[in-house]
Amino acid sequence: MTANQLAKQIRAGETTAVAAVERSLDGIKRLEPKLSAFNTVIAERALDRARSLDAAGASTGPLHGVPIAIKDNMCTVGVPTTASSRILAGFIPPYNATVVERLERAGAIIVGKTNLDEFAMGSSTENSALGPSKNPWDVTRTPGGSSGGSAAAVAARLVPLALGSDTGGSIRQPAGLCGIVGFKPTYGRVSRYGLLAFASSLDQIGPFATTVDDAALAFSVIGGFDSHDSTSAPEAMPDLAGALSGDVKGLRIGVPRAFLGEGVDDVILKAFESALATLAARGATLVDIDLPHAPYGIPVYYLICTAEASSNLARYDGVRYGLRTKLEKDDSLLQMYERTRDQGFGPEVKRRIMLGTYVLSAGYYDAYYLKAQQVRTLLLQDYQRAFERVDVVATPTTPTPAFKLGEKTSDPVQMYLNDIFTVSANLTGLPSISVPCGFAESREPRAESRLPIGFQLTGRAFDEATLLRAADALQRDTTFHTERPPFAEASGGTPRD
Repeated sequence: MTANQLAKQIRAGETTAVAAVERSLDGIKRLEPKLSAFNTVIAERALDRARSLDAAGASTGPLHGVPIAIKDNMCTVGVPTTASSRILAGFIPPYNATVVERLERAGAIIVGKTNLDEFAMGSSTENSALGPSKNPWDVTRTPGGSSGGSAAAVAARLVPLALGSDTGGSIRQPAGLCGIVGFKPTYGRVSRYGLLAFASSLDQIGPFATTVDDAALAFSVIGGFDSHDSTSAPEAMPDLAGALSGDVKGLRIGVPRAFLGEGVDDVILKAFESALATLAARGATLVDIDLPHAPYGIPVYYLICTAEASSNLARYDGVRYGLRTKLEKDDSLLQMYERTRDQGFGPEVKRRIMLGTYVLSAGYYDAYYLKAQQVRTLLLQDYQRAFERVDVVATPTTPTPAFKLGEKTSDPVQMYLNDIFTVSANLTGLPSISVPCGFAESREPRAESRLPIGFQLTGRAFDEATLLRAADALQRDTTFHTERPPFAEASGGTPRD
C-alpha cells in the first residue's frame, strides 16, 4: 500500500499502526541482510509508539501510523546518527531535526535510520563506512547515492516513505536508479535544522515514495518556514489538495536537447522520449530550449560543494563529540586532531576536504571558488530565461541505468559525471523530481537484470504545485511505479527470490 492508502485504512479501523509497523519490521528482518539499507533499526521504539497511537484512538495527523525511514544524517533524539562515518561513532543527538518533529507530529512512526555515502558525499552508497547498500532490482548494482539506503528501503517496499537529503542529486538519482519517486523541493522550503551539513548552500531534504501523491503528502508535512533555520524561506506552502488533477493541457515542457547527447545511453533517451510523448498526449506542449551553461554544472558543483564541505567538516575534531583517537604520550592537540580526522574520515571525504581547502586557499580563491560562483549565476540565468517560455524543464534523471558495485570506485570523475542532470537544480535552488519512466532490459538471463529508468522535471522556485502536477500526470498514464523488484515483499506472503 501507499502511505495515503495505509493512513486511510488505519483511520478507518481496517488495520492498526501496530500491524503496519510489524509488517515493515518483518520485511526489514528478512530482506535487510541482502540490501544493507539500514544503519539502525529501532524496532521496540517503533512498536511502542504504534501501540500508543492505537491506544489514543483518534488520528494524530495525515501520516497516522505510517512507518517511515530517515536518512542517517538527520538528528533523532536517543537514536545514533552517524552519517555513515566512523568519526560520529557513539554520537546520539539530544534533539530532533525539524523534519523529524513534523513527521512525528503528523503521526508517522520512524522504524530506522538508513545508510548513505559518508556525510552524503557520493553517488553509489559505496563510500559508507558501514558498507554499500544494494539495489533491490539487482543486488550486484548500486541503488545510487548518497541516499541509497532510503531509496532501497522504499523500492523494496520495506516502508512506504523515507526521507533523504539532496546536495547534487542525492534524492533524485537513487530514486531514478531504484524505480521510485524522489522529490527535492525548492531550497529553503524544507528546514535543514538537524541535518548534518555537507554543503550548506546546496543541501535540501525531501521524500522518497512510490507515488507522486505520497511525495506530495510528505512534502506537505515537512515543508514550511522554520525559525531554527536561517535559510528557511517565509513563502507560504502551496495548496496541493487540487494540484494533482492530471490536467496538463497547455503545460509547456522545455527540452534542452543539446544537453542530452554525449554520454547518455540510447535506452535512457528512448524512455525519456516516451515519457515526453505521454505528457504530450495529455495536452502538454514540448518546447526546445537551450541551457548553454548546463555542461559546466559538474565542475562548478564540485568546486562549490567541496569548499563548503571543507568548512562544515572542520567541526569534527575529536573534542566535542564522536570519535577521539587514543592519545599517545607527548601528543599535542594538533596531533590529536590529525589522528582523529585521519582515522575517522573515509577516502572520499578526505578527497573533498582537500579539494575544498585548496580552492579556498590564498592565490586560488578567485581562480576557482569565485569563478564557480559566477558560473553558478549564469546557470540560474539560463533557467530564468527558459521559464519565460516554459513551465517545467525535462531531462533524464541519470545518463545510464544502475551500474555495478565497484565499477566506478577507481575513477572519481566517472562517478561524478553520473550526476550531470541533477546538479543544476541544487546550484540554482530549484525544485526537481524524478519519476519512473521505463526499464532497461539487459541481455543477462535473470529477472534482476531489468533496471529502472528515471524521468526528471525541474520547475520554477516555489512552484512545487506545477511540478508535482506534471509528475503525477505522467504516473496516471504509466505503470512503472507499480512494478516491484524481484524480491520485494509480496502482498501477504514471502519475498520472491
